[in-house]
Amino acid sequence: MNLLQHYFPDLTAQQLKLFKQLETEFRATNETINLVSRPDMENFEERHLLHSLAIAKVVQFPKGSAVLDVGTGGGLPGLPLAIMFPEVQFHLVDSIGKKIRAVQFMAAALGLDNVTAEQTRAEQVRQKFDFVVSRAVARLATFHPWIANRYKPQGAPGTGLYYLKGGDLTEEIAESGLKARVTDLSNFFSEEFYETKKVVFVAAK
Repeated sequence: MNLLQHYFPDLTAQQLKLFKQLETEFRATNETINLVSRPDMENFEERHLLHSLAIAKVVQFPKGSAVLDVGTGGGLPGLPLAIMFPEVQFHLVDSIGKKIRAVQFMAAALGLDNVTAEQTRAEQVRQKFDFVVSRAVARLATFHPWIANRYKPQGAPGTGLYYLKGGDLTEEIAESGLKARVTDLSNFFSEEFYETKKVVFVAAK
C-alpha cells in the first residue's frame, strides 16, 4: 500500500489494513468472477484503488452524507471510498447480479457497515443522495439523465456527479450540453497511467 500512503499520508493504520484486505478479497473473487482484467489485477493498487480514491482529491464528502455509486462492477470506486470516508453512507448499484453479490460479500468481509449494494439500474433507484460517483460507465450525454433526479433537494456543499473518465472529453462534454468542470488527475499522481485520466464534476441542478 506504498502508493496510497505516498498520496494519502493521513490514512490510519486501520484504513491501510482494510485496503490491503480489499485487495486480497478482490483478487480471490476475481479468480471466479471476472471483475477486472488480469493485467489490471497485477496493478490493482495503482489502477483501481488509487484511481477510485482520486475522487477524494477533488471532493471531501462530509460526515453523514450519502453517495450513490452507479455501475459499481466489482465495487469501484465505492468500496475504496467507503474505507476512505467511514462516516459517509455508500449505496453501490449494478445491473449484474453476480457482481453485486461479490460486492456484498467483500463489504461484509471487511466489516464496512456504511455500504449497501443492490442489483438495479441507476434510473430505477428511488432514494436520494448528496453525491453520485461512477467510473466511465457511458458517455456523459447518456449517463447524466439516469442520475439527474437522484439528488436530495438540499444536498451537501459540492453536491453533484463526480465521474472518472479518460482521454479528450471536449467533444463528449459539448455533446452532453452540461456545464462540467474537469480536473486532470496528473495534477495529483505522477504515474503514467494518470496522464489522460480525469474527474468530471457536474453540479446537481
